[in-house]
Amino acid sequence: MGSGTTLVESKLLNRHAVGVDINPQSVSISETNLQFQCETNSKIFTRNGNATDLHFIKDSRIDFICTHPPYANIIKYSKGIEGDISLLGVEAFLNEMKKVANEAYRVLKKGKMCAVMIGDVRKYGKVIPLGFRMMECFLQAGFTNKEIIIKEQHNCRSTDYWEKQNNNFLLLAHEYIFVFQK
Repeated sequence: MGSGTTLVESKLLNRHAVGVDINPQSVSISETNLQFQCETNSKIFTRNGNATDLHFIKDSRIDFICTHPPYANIIKYSKGIEGDISLLGVEAFLNEMKKVANEAYRVLKKGKMCAVMIGDVRKYGKVIPLGFRMMECFLQAGFTNKEIIIKEQHNCRSTDYWEKQNNNFLLLAHEYIFVFQK
């Protein structure tokens, strides 16, 4: 759930929402960001947990899933939290994303949508098509592709850092938003 931006928007739009993050710090930040008053009756729940195991949600109960997983171990979001996929190399990350896709499929209602934002990565000067490899995890879980949206990124805070990492070679200046349907 990161910093809770999707949950904040859900609250503003009077939607019920459940946010799950393996990092307790993200849960705390999200709960702080949700501490505002607005004229809605939305119910927003936060939970410290793992998206590979959503046992607290019954089958076919969710109308929409929105997720933005880390890009394998490109940026590590914790220092050793068990189950944190931001600590995993590409293959182990994809194995865990298969579990996430299966859980997402289980909890989502038939005909409803799941949106996943992810980008590709570069290792040792070679592009790894992480986005499309992750897309396959969701297709194998039973989802169908509704849309593939390419989001361009310009003038990010981290552009200088990544330019130095790539020796001014081409930057990966896009992310995918895969919209899947159950």
